[in-house]
Amino acid sequence: MAWDEWEQLKADAAARGSTGMRLNHVPLEPGGGGGRDLKSDKKVWTQAGEDTKGLQDDVGKALGKLDDGQSGLGEMSGVQSAAAQRELYESWKKYVTGVKGRCGELGGLMERSGHDLAMSDGEVQAELEKIKAKYHDTEAVGGQAKDR
Repeated sequence: MAWDEWEQLKADAAARGSTGMRLNHVPLEPGGGGGRDLKSDKKVWTQAGEDTKGLQDDVGKALGKLDDGQSGLGEMSGVQSAAAQRELYESWKKYVTGVKGRCGELGGLMERSGHDLAMSDGEVQAELEKIKAKYHDTEAVGGQAKDR
């Protein structure tokens, strides 16, 4: 397609103006809603929250295995590879601990949302932002030259 033809198609589309968005091909009625009610199942939200919180157990087991695997490293003075491995371990331990905490908090928020469905979208968004701020990802440390 030639550039001029593309520009003409864009100009024609702009001239037609915006069409209203329709979900599931149901035209909007005055006052919104399209004649359908939004339904949410409390049991599903509660179960999803419980399942998300349940991930903490598996993450905790993985963290324990990570600790066990690190315990045999021994003295690290003078061995660059051991120091690099220790740095990687500390980074991952911090990250995985954060994942475990995030699962608990997000699962709890989902459960609370499911039990009463009384939180507004803004309140849920604010809670999600708190979790996001608390558990921001760790800085990358692997592969970076340090003091070299």
